Amino acid sequence: MRNIVADVKRWWNQGDPVALATVICTQGSSPREPGAVMAVSSSGEVAGSISGGCVEGAVVEEALAAIALNQPRLVTYGVADELGFVVGLTCGGTIQVFVEPLPQKCFGSELPMSIVFDAICKASEQSIALCTLVEGTNVGAKMLVTDRGAIAGSLGNVELEQVVARDAQRLLTQGLKNLSYYGANGECGQADVAIFIESFVPQPHLIAIGAVDFARSLCQLGKILGYRITVCDARSRFATPARFPEADEIVVNWPAQYLQSTQIDARTIITVLTHDPKFDVPALLAAVRTPAAYIGAMGSRKATADRVRRLKQAGLNETELARICAPIGLDIGANTLEETAVSIMAEVIALKSGRSGCRLSQTQKSIHVK
Repeated sequence: MRNIVADVKRWWNQGDPVALATVICTQGSSPREPGAVMAVSSSGEVAGSISGGCVEGAVVEEALAAIALNQPRLVTYGVADELGFVVGLTCGGTIQVFVEPLPQKCFGSELPMSIVFDAICKASEQSIALCTLVEGTNVGAKMLVTDRGAIAGSLGNVELEQVVARDAQRLLTQGLKNLSYYGANGECGQADVAIFIESFVPQPHLIAIGAVDFARSLCQLGKILGYRITVCDARSRFATPARFPEADEIVVNWPAQYLQSTQIDARTIITVLTHDPKFDVPALLAAVRTPAAYIGAMGSRKATADRVRRLKQAGLNETELARICAPIGLDIGANTLEETAVSIMAEVIALKSGRSGCRLSQTQKSIHVK
């Protein structure tokens, strides 16, 4: 959603009506997950993508119709025929797409869309859930729910809102999205209304320890993948915004001290790239005592063995040592700075998804993780 906000605001400023298409449910193999969005202006400009090209053309037509009639619509796309005469997904799955006109000033029950966009873009400060009524009475109504329980907007029924707000807070704790069904008054086990609940949580944090050349490429790729980037190094000569323009934060401090003083959660990635025991050993000792999702350390096999010896002498046990991915990255034959960054982030993604990182042609698992 964040990626299309600038385009939508530009169209609004030009007086160009806009429609938004959102994937709300997928079945089987699908190119994009729920929450993928595409915005369409009345002049036919497009921002974002919902299927990687399979059904984009058909969705643009639906969006233009939604603008012309000022009515939202729920459309389903399944398998295309072999000759391509039927619009559909060549991957064999099914997606449901909610297409809605997107007025600038007011949406649903007195909730300005500008507030929705501002809240989504500021989700780095507070997690929020956007709840959209996609089937039933009052289709298109929206409600924002924060992780602290605050509510803005309305779904048109107080009892329904209370139940949806509770479910939204539960999904927020895990950063999940879900298409949920309720009775008209929020009853469970009924399907009078369908609500698409989408979580917007702070960006995951990537910490690069060591202001080295590898960190520059890692920052560039990490930014593309949606991470908030911090580069930390005690050497002020190297840790500069000029060398790391993609970084959100440059910290001149001893890495261990920084890791002990900053907030680290289960979505944080810590990469130790220094090759210098006086930096990386204290940093890794601090890192393994955090709930970080990934801890990786760069170095040759010889350097890794020496580092493991030093860490054992410092008191780390086998369980703590096992948290450290070293040498860092997947075995893809990386040589350049950029290839090494791909190797590192590929390992991060594989661990997050519970995958081995092997070639897709050698496995029968589903390509996309649901």
